[in-house]
Amino acid sequence: MPIIKSAIKKMRRDARRRAATLKIKGALKKVVKTAHQKPTEATLSAAQKSLDKAAKTGLIHKNKAARLKSRLVRAARKSAKR
Repeated sequence: MPIIKSAIKKMRRDARRRAATLKIKGALKKVVKTAHQKPTEATLSAAQKSLDKAAKTGLIHKNKAARLKSRLVRAARKSAKR
């Protein structure tokens, strides 16, 4: 446990930020999973929007967002052919 006052404050702040980050990442995973399971235009649009927002805020890397979006579109096209 930290002894210095500023370190104690930093620990509290980090805990709050981590909780917020985990909440957002959980929601992001849920949206992407839904889009992957049921690739409709609405679910794909929602997933792409949330991935772009996450990349913009630095939650995930922009290349990861691009990769996930690409895979979602590829899966949607594959399921549309069937």
